Amino acid sequence: MTSLRTDRLVLRRWRDSDLAPWAAMNADPQVREHLGDPLTREQSDASVARFEADFDRRGFGWWAVEVRATGEFIGFAGLDELGEDMPFTGVEIGWRLARPAWGRGYATEAARAVLAHAFDTLGLAEVLAVTTAANVRSQAVMRRLGMTRDPVNDFDDPTAPAGPLRPSVLFRITRDQAA
Repeated sequence: MTSLRTDRLVLRRWRDSDLAPWAAMNADPQVREHLGDPLTREQSDASVARFEADFDRRGFGWWAVEVRATGEFIGFAGLDELGEDMPFTGVEIGWRLARPAWGRGYATEAARAVLAHAFDTLGLAEVLAVTTAANVRSQAVMRRLGMTRDPVNDFDDPTAPAGPLRPSVLFRITRDQAA
């Protein structure tokens, strides 16, 4: 499947026209607050190349998100396999939006479409979500999706530098919980 549609959004494969606004997002310190240092244009472009290669290889990944009414690129949402360096395994849901798109319910709307795809099309039994302990905005989206957190699963992200980005939380949702 190449795209998902909601009432207001299209989640689709990446286009060359997405590279500049994606790079602008990745250079924004507020967007990157819970992710680490801003990315250079080259790092940002390389991330899209990885997203597309992963999508081709696995059949799922990170979709570009656009507003249906305008075609405006506003960020990404999708699924990824958790890395071997994490203290657990599974498939993670995630999202990242440009600041002008914040506070409009787009992250929740996109993530609901991604969860439906994960359970109904991919047949996953469970989907995970990870963020920094300080990222209360993403945690609020996770709760709106019906995901739950057990503090016993909180962990220090081994891929993050020492400091405020290391303490992390894990949320989960099963297919039965999402139904």
